[in-house]
Amino acid sequence: MLKKAGKDIPTKSGTKTNPKSQKEVPGQMLDKASKEIPTTSGTKSQIMMRLEKMVEESDIMHGAIRSVYMDEGVFGIAHSELIAKEDMQQLFEHEELGIAVIHTYIWYMYDTLMRGTELCNRFNFIAASRINTMFITKNPTSVMNELVDRFMVAGDNTTPSLYFLPFNSGNGGHWVLVAMDLSRLMVYYLDSLPGDWSKYPSMKKTVDAAILKFRSKKNYRNRKDITWVRVQCPQQNNSIDCGFFVLRFMRDIIALNRIDIPKMVWNNNLGFILILSDISSNLLLNHEYVLFS
Repeated sequence: MLKKAGKDIPTKSGTKTNPKSQKEVPGQMLDKASKEIPTTSGTKSQIMMRLEKMVEESDIMHGAIRSVYMDEGVFGIAHSELIAKEDMQQLFEHEELGIAVIHTYIWYMYDTLMRGTELCNRFNFIAASRINTMFITKNPTSVMNELVDRFMVAGDNTTPSLYFLPFNSGNGGHWVLVAMDLSRLMVYYLDSLPGDWSKYPSMKKTVDAAILKFRSKKNYRNRKDITWVRVQCPQQNNSIDCGFFVLRFMRDIIALNRIDIPKMVWNNNLGFILILSDISSNLLLNHEYVLFS
């Protein structure tokens, strides 16, 4: 039985093939990524009004839901997640993004930018529904083992690659991005609000323990301590856009095709914030796709 994103995610055997997955994506620059991702025309408000009308005209207004299938390439385990009316509303009412929306856009990035390319060997995603403050508080050992299991799925990790963890502080709280390079014992912290990982000591402790346990299981030598780096990020100017920022952080890093994230990737906030509408547009495209599928 399928469950709402944010609860336990069931497995589903088998994978789906996608004919559009065979295109080549070479090492990319930022402007390349913007060409790969389509956007809808019109202003942000027009796009949101368009989706709202589609939702109102669909059976989702009467309690129907949509299932989005994610093969094991996305989060390391095949499963389906549900999109409902309240998830659509987060976009056209400009609310804080929940796990279902975050995961849907990750699936979109994987399917349109990464599938069938060498980027799949360089970037991996960790499900936010399994690693968050609430679960760490309840059972940190279980969460640590979840991380280790995800690391084990992707192979030996002897070549540099990044694991993206969109991390939520809990109870509809703040989104940050944690990007882990297991081979070089580097963890990058990206936050659209001031501060660093010291705001989430239990998260840091769990991530560090998982990395060390994984390396121990693989018989890798831990030649140095794990290094955490706070990347200088554009900052949000309200209390709701953190989820959009996390999605943009991931998209830009994948577009750069860089494992070693520079301390300063973005020169200023202006261009970044303007492009947040692209993220909103693509999320809406995703939801239009699942709305009538």
